[in-house]
Amino acid sequence: MGLNKKILFFFGENIDKLAIYPGSLSHAYLAILNDDLDSAYKIFSDIDCPRAQWGCSLTTVLKSYMTIKPTYFGIRNFFEIDLDFLLKNNKIDYVEQCLGALDIFSEINQEVYKFAARVMLENHLNSSALKYLEKSKHIFYNDAELHFIYAKYYMDIGNYPSAYFYINECLKLLPGYYPALVMKQKIDEINF
Repeated sequence: MGLNKKILFFFGENIDKLAIYPGSLSHAYLAILNDDLDSAYKIFSDIDCPRAQWGCSLTTVLKSYMTIKPTYFGIRNFFEIDLDFLLKNNKIDYVEQCLGALDIFSEINQEVYKFAARVMLENHLNSSALKYLEKSKHIFYNDAELHFIYAKYYMDIGNYPSAYFYINECLKLLPGYYPALVMKQKIDEINF
């Protein structure tokens, strides 16, 4: 399979020295990018590791029918990375499939909406980020990281009073959270 290194995002910025070996995890992800989900599934199923197990679940989601449910740790460790990977490679149909599976994923790992929100925020899809933050908030309000992401969202859109509220909510739950302390200091320096 050929690589168009000018447009390809493959889990990092520098792909000049990227080597993909047959039967490897990278080979399976390249198959996904080439819309060969059957090959991707086969490669993942031949590898014995948590990432490959997640990959089997992911490919069934991308095929529109989840026959293998992911594990809690599979979602925690790989969902966010792979959603970002698909988004950066402009695989919008696959992104939609992943987002469409969030209700099922949330039954396994309640943090999945927060993970989706963070990916949307990092990719400057603010309205989608807010949508998933709201869903996450309804499941587990007392999540310090959730409030930190809310504060970041509100900082990004210039709503400093809301950013201030959410960074304080974060620090109520986790007073020593260093990134939140840094953000609070930045907010304090803004005259709003």
